[in-house]
Amino acid sequence: MNGIVVRAPGGLDQLHMVDLPDPGQPGPGEIRVRIHASSLNFHDYGVVSGRIPAEDRRIPMADGAGVVEAVGEGVAEFAAGDHVVSCFFPHWQDGPAEVSDFKTVPGDGVDGYAREVVVRPASWFTRQPKGFSHAEAATLTTAGLTAWRALVGDDRLKAGDSVLVLGTGGVSIFALQFAKMMGATVIATSSSDAKLERVRAMGADHTINYRQTEDWGAKVRDLTGGRGVDHVIEVGGPGTLPQSIQAVRTGGHISLIGVLTGRAGEIPTALLMAKQARLQGLIVGNRRQQNDLVRAIDATGFRPVIDQSFELGAIADAFRHEESGKHFGKICLEF
Repeated sequence: MNGIVVRAPGGLDQLHMVDLPDPGQPGPGEIRVRIHASSLNFHDYGVVSGRIPAEDRRIPMADGAGVVEAVGEGVAEFAAGDHVVSCFFPHWQDGPAEVSDFKTVPGDGVDGYAREVVVRPASWFTRQPKGFSHAEAATLTTAGLTAWRALVGDDRLKAGDSVLVLGTGGVSIFALQFAKMMGATVIATSSSDAKLERVRAMGADHTINYRQTEDWGAKVRDLTGGRGVDHVIEVGGPGTLPQSIQAVRTGGHISLIGVLTGRAGEIPTALLMAKQARLQGLIVGNRRQQNDLVRAIDATGFRPVIDQSFELGAIADAFRHEESGKHFGKICLEF
């Protein structure tokens, strides 16, 4: 069967299509899944580019969606023909966070879903939303669940709340969509006026070009009558966190999700303390939260935004597209 491996020490020129052995039939508690799609995330880029060290010949990609071909003894949740989507932390089934590394994450600590067939424990998957394509479902594993947990799983978003989303990457677009779906007001930032026009068309109530408005935290306060927003989806890290602290309301919530601007920097801790805001680091979520997300999607008719799809053999081109920053929403692989 076809699959992709990345040769150490990494780099997009070290992504190779290879012939992998068929994994065979599922054992007790396992399912055999024909993978049809994956989606790109910043973490996947870290692995394939070599920024995150991985074993030689690692099969990348944390997200995988496809069709169950066979089930092993004792599997009652799935049957052959079911459409399923993978979990980012396959061993974190429920409850508070219990992992702080990527040793069990497909595509990083273990082999991922850039291949045609896998045999894995049934608990490593959930059902796909009804009517979703495999590519749409694959966007949920990492980006979709991250946004859902930030707004709903950990902070109980409700109608009338205000949400600030930074940029137009996968997590931010999901957060915009979830927030509007639940009746919240959304402020979105970008350096591109064209992208800001697109998020307005998706329902963003206010937009800020952060290159034209460097003190965008103060602008957010102005747009909220001096109060600040209830929730911030913080994907930038140290380069944007000071402005996010300016933007959040007293007693608000900042979900620290990304480190696009680096891993360390100065943070105005006194202002954070004065605002009594909750700054919470988070990495994706657990299987129960993913099931909750799927049920919410089934109830609302939500559809994710896919920028472009590539064939499996064009995985390096897909990551180059991600590198360019020209995408809006998710980039997928379909095979």
